[in-house]
Amino acid sequence: MSRVMVVDDHPMWRDAVERDLVAAGFDVVAAASTGREAITRFAATRPEVVVLDLHIPEPDGVQVTTEIIALRPATKVLILSASGEQNDVLAAVKAGATGYLVKSASRDELLDAVRRVAAGDPVFTPGLAGLVLGEFQHSAATEVRGDKPTLTDRETEILKLVAKGLSYRQIAERLVLSHRTVQNHVQNILRKLQMHNRVELTRYAIEQGLDGD
Repeated sequence: MSRVMVVDDHPMWRDAVERDLVAAGFDVVAAASTGREAITRFAATRPEVVVLDLHIPEPDGVQVTTEIIALRPATKVLILSASGEQNDVLAAVKAGATGYLVKSASRDELLDAVRRVAAGDPVFTPGLAGLVLGEFQHSAATEVRGDKPTLTDRETEILKLVAKGLSYRQIAERLVLSHRTVQNHVQNILRKLQMHNRVELTRYAIEQGLDGD
């Protein structure tokens, strides 16, 4: 299972999340209560997934996300916050977070989100995904992109399904491919587009009008 770090300044909440993750088979390699501790312990333990509260002692969760992604772009950050405010959600995603759950989520929802985020799937509390995609569509009108990288027909087909929010497994079933083959195609697309995660990939697909039927 994935190596995980938990960051929250409330000890009881942090300990509960850590216990749930360990019981589910995840390898919790570090925990932190402040932004500075998080960055230091991330560098020392290099977890694959970081479950991170936004509102922690400085630097806050958005800045921690930015620094973690800069240190190791392949890292997946799942925000677990009491806030579902639009500004907080968009700031976290723009910083590089792969998912965003509010703390009212159940234990099972949290564990499922960590598994999916580890696999590269963007995961959001219901209602927040539409907010994020709506913001990307709005900003796309004002952004100018240079020459488009060349994708194969299969890569374009997979990119369209990514933009529709399908998981790797769902894409594999739709196209009658193996899960690993879909993952390899997505990694090739990310490399060609010089992107780091499926959130960025979804944004690009929407900008290119690939999210329609």
